[in-house]
Amino acid sequence: MPDTHRPTGTHHHASVLVTGAAGSLGREVVDRLQEHGARVRCLVRRHTTRPRPGVEPVIGDLTDPTVLRDALRGMDAVLLLWPLLDSAPAHELVAELVAAAPRVVYVSSTAIDDEAAQQSDPIVQVHADMEVLLRDAGLRPVVLRSDTLASNARGWAAQLRAGDVIAGSDIARTAVVDERDVADAAVAVLLAPHDARPTLPPYVLTGPEVLSRADQIARLGAVLGRRLSFQSLPADLARSRMLADGRPERLVEALLAASANRPESHRVTDHVERLTGRPAGTFARWAVDHVADFG
Repeated sequence: MPDTHRPTGTHHHASVLVTGAAGSLGREVVDRLQEHGARVRCLVRRHTTRPRPGVEPVIGDLTDPTVLRDALRGMDAVLLLWPLLDSAPAHELVAELVAAAPRVVYVSSTAIDDEAAQQSDPIVQVHADMEVLLRDAGLRPVVLRSDTLASNARGWAAQLRAGDVIAGSDIARTAVVDERDVADAAVAVLLAPHDARPTLPPYVLTGPEVLSRADQIARLGAVLGRRLSFQSLPADLARSRMLADGRPERLVEALLAASANRPESHRVTDHVERLTGRPAGTFARWAVDHVADFG
């Protein structure tokens, strides 16, 4: 399939607003946009101690229409990562997007079942609701449904420093994807020529192999030279540990619902390659590149 979305030299001066820029995916997107010479603006909730050179910060909340209006002014495209477990506060956001009319690239979830009246858990449900909200507003969003990000494994670092057993709630096997590949795909769409349209509705971004949490931990152990194992915790114990770590109760319940109800996925696609021109990387490669995170 011909690639119509890879950035070219004629689009180096695009202006892009990145939401969620402080997260693992957002940071990768910002780096790549800067490499392509784009003008980058980031919507962040608070001032950082080390502002990024060449990146214009806008401080405020994604649900504040006044902040959004300022952030969207002069932007050609916006990468939208919705941080809440409810789509209701997004209505004002959508109204501002309609008024500003940038290209909208929304990062969603591969776990969405388009045939289901209700999704498996609150995390998937809010992504499905956001897709509908954006489409119904006439925004013609480019939707990137991402699988589980490899960077989630960084959450095991503290346990790895304490021992060789990772304990937590389990989740169904899925084709874990390197967040750098998702970032490359997002940038390809954000900087695509204005007459280019997505060839698939939507893109489904996966890694090359379906992995359980135990599989990921085994691959991480091989890279670290340690015999690591995964211990699945019952819901009550997993809940108490996550709450003790300071996670919001609503998020904890959503994560537990995902653990209990989200079905296994065996789907592996070539959509990363369609957008970036190269195949998606493996979790083992991600682990090699991030050894320092687990030291």
